[in-house]
Amino acid sequence: MASPPSPARPWLLAFAAPAGESDPERLVAGAQHAATLDLLDRARESRAFERIALVTPVRDLAERAPRNVLLEGVEGGFSFGERLAALIRKHRLERPFYAGGGSGVFMSAQDWRDAAALLERSEQTLVTNNLYSADLLGFHPGSAIERVPLPDADNPLAQALRHAGLTPVELPRTLATQFDIDTPTDVLALAVHPHTPPGTRAFIEAQSLDTSRVERLLPLLTDQDAEIVVAGRVGSAAWSFLEARTACRVRLFSEERGMRADGRDQRGEARSLLAYHLEQVGARPFFQELARLGQAALIDTRVILAHFGLDLPPRDRFASDLGRPEEIADPFLCAFTEAALDASIPVLLGGHSLVSGGLMALTDAAWLRR
Repeated sequence: MASPPSPARPWLLAFAAPAGESDPERLVAGAQHAATLDLLDRARESRAFERIALVTPVRDLAERAPRNVLLEGVEGGFSFGERLAALIRKHRLERPFYAGGGSGVFMSAQDWRDAAALLERSEQTLVTNNLYSADLLGFHPGSAIERVPLPDADNPLAQALRHAGLTPVELPRTLATQFDIDTPTDVLALAVHPHTPPGTRAFIEAQSLDTSRVERLLPLLTDQDAEIVVAGRVGSAAWSFLEARTACRVRLFSEERGMRADGRDQRGEARSLLAYHLEQVGARPFFQELARLGQAALIDTRVILAHFGLDLPPRDRFASDLGRPEEIADPFLCAFTEAALDASIPVLLGGHSLVSGGLMALTDAAWLRR
């Protein structure tokens, strides 16, 4: 009897969006594009995929892509869900593996082989780095994309596919799978990490970035006598990583995990204990009290903004992350950022990635540099 045919090998679809209009947005997009090129090199080295495609409307990025990488989406608009579904239909993909721009920065060739092998031997399954906010996601069958609402962003896709009947399998929660360039704070983390890939490092070194707050934080992570404050959408993987890898004590406030995927921020349902206290005492007393709780603080400001119903554009949020209050139009976030910069302790502001993969990268960098 003839043996059954082997399953179709996965295709890697690496997406990269265009940059916004402000300098902080261009910084993040530039780092994402450089990281995407590094990702394509390591994915090619892995030989784990039937084909590798770069999906982007950014012509300059497409022109810098490695040879033998399929180019898609250079012409026309850019909508994540519609573009992904169209590619799956066009190439009749049974096992698409999506990688968001800026994801997989620390993924090695072996990491890609492991992820692809997991998808290749799976049936009716989705493989993801985070079920609640995926930026690495492979699934079988590819036609399952037809059974879900097509999202504008990648965050809710894993949950949608699970509700469509696919069984979720999460990749190991490591620095390689969890780090993602999502905000300027992630770029600052890459600026101090010794193992940032070469193309990404070259881009970052060409920027004029102030890493002083990060430099003040790093020694505390390896100091048994130190204590830091971490607040925001901190998941169990990040908390376990902190417990296992940091020498310092950690005062943790975990709030509103999954608020974007569940839509609580858009419905005005997000609530934060820290934001309630901030509302009572004001920004400067807030950071004065925070300095009594730890020698440094990492704050996912998106939870606080959602609590106050502030749906601010990236240019404001990113300028806050970089410590540039003069570029922030919103008066609340401007005053909050000024108070954070004037605090007696180093305060890092960012998004979910700061208190997940970013925190892992900073801890890893602290030990490597020590």
